[in-house]
Amino acid sequence: MKLAAIDIGTNSIHMIIVEAIAERNFKVIEREKEMVKLGSGVFATRQIGDRAFETGLDVIKRYVRFAEQVGVDQVITAATSAIREAQNGEAFLSDVESRSGLTPRMISGKEEARLILLAVRNSIALGVDKALIFDIGGGSTEAVIGDRQNLLFSKSLQLGVLRLLDMFEDQGPVGSEACHLLEAHIQALAQQTIDQIRVIGFDRVIGTSGSIRTLGEAANLLAGGDSWQSVNAETVQLKDIERLTHELLKIKAADRAKFDGISEKRADAIQLGGVLLMQLLNMVGAQEITLCDASLREGMILNYLEQHTHRVTSFPAYTNLRDRKVAQLALKYDSDWQRNEHVSSLALQLFDQTQKLHSYTLFERNLLRFSALLHDIGMYISFRKHHKNSRDIIKRTIPRGFTDEETSLIAILMRYHCKAAPTKRHKRFKKLSKAHRQMIRVLSGLLRVAISLDKTKTGRVQSLSCQLSENTMKIGVLGTGNLDLELWAARRDRQVLAKALDRNIEFHQLPCFPSS
Repeated sequence: MKLAAIDIGTNSIHMIIVEAIAERNFKVIEREKEMVKLGSGVFATRQIGDRAFETGLDVIKRYVRFAEQVGVDQVITAATSAIREAQNGEAFLSDVESRSGLTPRMISGKEEARLILLAVRNSIALGVDKALIFDIGGGSTEAVIGDRQNLLFSKSLQLGVLRLLDMFEDQGPVGSEACHLLEAHIQALAQQTIDQIRVIGFDRVIGTSGSIRTLGEAANLLAGGDSWQSVNAETVQLKDIERLTHELLKIKAADRAKFDGISEKRADAIQLGGVLLMQLLNMVGAQEITLCDASLREGMILNYLEQHTHRVTSFPAYTNLRDRKVAQLALKYDSDWQRNEHVSSLALQLFDQTQKLHSYTLFERNLLRFSALLHDIGMYISFRKHHKNSRDIIKRTIPRGFTDEETSLIAILMRYHCKAAPTKRHKRFKKLSKAHRQMIRVLSGLLRVAISLDKTKTGRVQSLSCQLSENTMKIGVLGTGNLDLELWAARRDRQVLAKALDRNIEFHQLPCFPSS
């Protein structure tokens, strides 16, 4: 089932087209965005300008034609702040219906907040955290507090980049006096909401929307960080956002567009978005913000799927975001999920029982677990070089909930789950830090042994027991039936782990006593 969601925003009109897999699971097929700026001047004149009015209609009509061409079953639409406040907003929606056949829904700020939370939950692994989410749009900023289960608070603030732009006569540099007035304006409108947020409390701050993602990416690049393949789940420090914003405030729009990560279409108001984001983070006492690349349109899709689950192919429900996305990948590439869960269990037993040797933490343990669960997805392409195929798939896909760093390290682990050992002769491995190279050696060694101990793919090896001495690690293997083949395979594939841990490794089968 294919769905399209069109988000008629104050700054941009977005469309995503997805292939629905199940409730809370979909694959994005296409993304479209046009910065129409329907809200330009709206908050001063209460009118959508003639040019933006016609451009918006043309963009939506084109989106609908495109959706029809790719075989979309249902198009969902929603309009936000500018349409709500413009006197000709209803006329715009009426023309959308007459020209495209769509019936857009004008949603409230509260509904917008709920949909944004749905999107964030599906893109960021919240765990037990209570998240404060800021979504800075053109006409409003949504402040939301929620966790994996509940929406705890939401407020739509009349603060947005185009609304703030209407306060200035031009798009040039912003002087210190004007900047102080802008900060005071933001504080006056946001203070009551911030007070409520502080009472409720939160564990982390997440930012979504184009303005925040642009600021985050540009701030990271200005601070000397590497370019991200995906901004999702990446964290940006407040000090870096402040540094970027102070630079942007000094210059005119044309020069702002010269900053890496900032497009010409955002250059007119991005500095104001920077001031707004800085003030919000300072007011709540946050020193960093996690970026999320999903927003209202993804929330619209998720909301539709929750309401129409009977129309979508069933898929096992996993409450944890990362498990859900990894399982979705396994399903897509016909991987044996049950077998890989068994391999993962063996690998984690080895990890836990050798922890005093490697001293790794939950971060590395999770890298090992997800690598084990997905190590063989490359078989879908071909058996030959399947380890490299697996690496390439995960690098291309970047499942939701994982950072660029995590995805890259998982990809390298999957590449080294068999065949050639990690070596600095390999370019990708050589580029890693010394600490990451050692980590890959240890974790790939653990993964190789775990895979070997399920050589027959029958799950006969049930548990492991490691005994450590100064020079040797003895691994006792408990299972059912004859385990000669599993033990042979493990002895054959132990070299990477033995070298990484600087131990001789021995295997023996433990006696299996029948239960009385």
